[in-house]
Amino acid sequence: MTNFKLDKLCVDFDGHFSLKDIDWSVEDNQHWVIVGPNGSGKSALAGTLIGDGDVLSGSVEGLPNRIAVASFEAQAALIEAERKKDDIDLLDVISEGTPVSEIINEVCEDLELRDRLITAFSFDDLLQQSFRKLSSGESRKMMLIRALCSAPQLLILDEPFEGLDVASHGYLNDLLLEISTSIQMILVLNRIDEVPAFITHLGYMDNGRLVHRVDRTDSQLLSNVEQLLHLKTTDLSIPGRGAISRLDDLNPQQPLVQIRNGRVAYGEKVIFSDLNWTISPGEHWQITGPNGSGKTCLLNLITGDHPQCYVNDIFVFGMQRGNGESIWDIKQHLGYVSSALQWEYKVSVNVRNALISGFYDSIGIYQKYSDEQKQTAINWLTLLGMESRAEQPFTQLSFGDQRLILIARAMIKHPSLLILDEPCLGLDDLNRQLVLALIEKICAARETTVLYVNHRSEDAIKGIENHLSLDNKD
Repeated sequence: MTNFKLDKLCVDFDGHFSLKDIDWSVEDNQHWVIVGPNGSGKSALAGTLIGDGDVLSGSVEGLPNRIAVASFEAQAALIEAERKKDDIDLLDVISEGTPVSEIINEVCEDLELRDRLITAFSFDDLLQQSFRKLSSGESRKMMLIRALCSAPQLLILDEPFEGLDVASHGYLNDLLLEISTSIQMILVLNRIDEVPAFITHLGYMDNGRLVHRVDRTDSQLLSNVEQLLHLKTTDLSIPGRGAISRLDDLNPQQPLVQIRNGRVAYGEKVIFSDLNWTISPGEHWQITGPNGSGKTCLLNLITGDHPQCYVNDIFVFGMQRGNGESIWDIKQHLGYVSSALQWEYKVSVNVRNALISGFYDSIGIYQKYSDEQKQTAINWLTLLGMESRAEQPFTQLSFGDQRLILIARAMIKHPSLLILDEPCLGLDDLNRQLVLALIEKICAARETTVLYVNHRSEDAIKGIENHLSLDNKD
């Protein structure tokens, strides 16, 4: 086995995609799996190890001489090479193409393993057939046979289990475990449940960057990456609110919030003034500004938790502040998450009941809930990849998982407006990405308008296209 290193590597792929600042060290006796959402750069990263793409900056050091790869890209390249062998102008007949046996044998170094694979994959009757006449599943098997029997020092397998029948899947998994003692491997997978037992490390790709590198023995980090992958790739949508929690529909033509010449001041200290802002249904907003610029004050004007809301011209859900609206008139349409809420939520409830409490805007459960509300909570846990933790005490969750549950709690009744006040505050990078992935999913559902408050305007979330910047007036 070998050691190699990618140092601040930037690679361009025909101007359509690029890898950015890849720092990655693979050491002797390590086997890696690369995961991430579609389009994140998993296959591109694997491709750089065999020279794909144009290196813009950075370096690759220590790659072994013998690298074998089985991937859709390598398969496509082989098909294209076969097509180029045809020259209709020179031949009187159309070429049948290169036989499977020839394509396998041109790189084969391990005859015993080749024969084992041919038997296991039932390829004996296909050896004299043209490669181009194989089915997609047969082509995948041929690429695997070809790569495995070439005696590589480094074996790169991009979605090796894709398209295989159950028996072939099981055989390949056992074979990879067997050869893992002598051949270093890098696998690219979409499904975390397909990661073989011998894999020692996991890399998570997102937007062309290798953002996480996890030792598989670190169970907490691994669990977080699995949750992140689940949120990024699952086809599950935001769970419905159910008839039991159905709210009166608001006028879709009416702004959710309208502030005219908004002003907050303490004596001579003006926090902000002359603020005119309208939030329409379906408009997601990011609010940024330095400490003291009034971000939380602005939110409290909307929720009614700031005393100066009654001396401002503010309409919330069509009701003018100070004209006799009740707390419930506002809260039934509003979801709210902040670090302060997490500090307050220390009651002894399990995770499922913490979610159900969102139906009642309470901290804890103090009344009997319905079977429908219970099922809605379970659906949210499924979306978060946390269904096995339903009975676990909320206070025993990690800090990041608590934040995810509180966001789901705020969303469980499908409020018209979800306010997220610094939802990533106090989170490490991995938990921050978990929270952002959940917010992206909420924005994509287009049923709830999101106000996302943070310090950095560059911390953009896919789906949030409107931005309000509050400048410090000091």
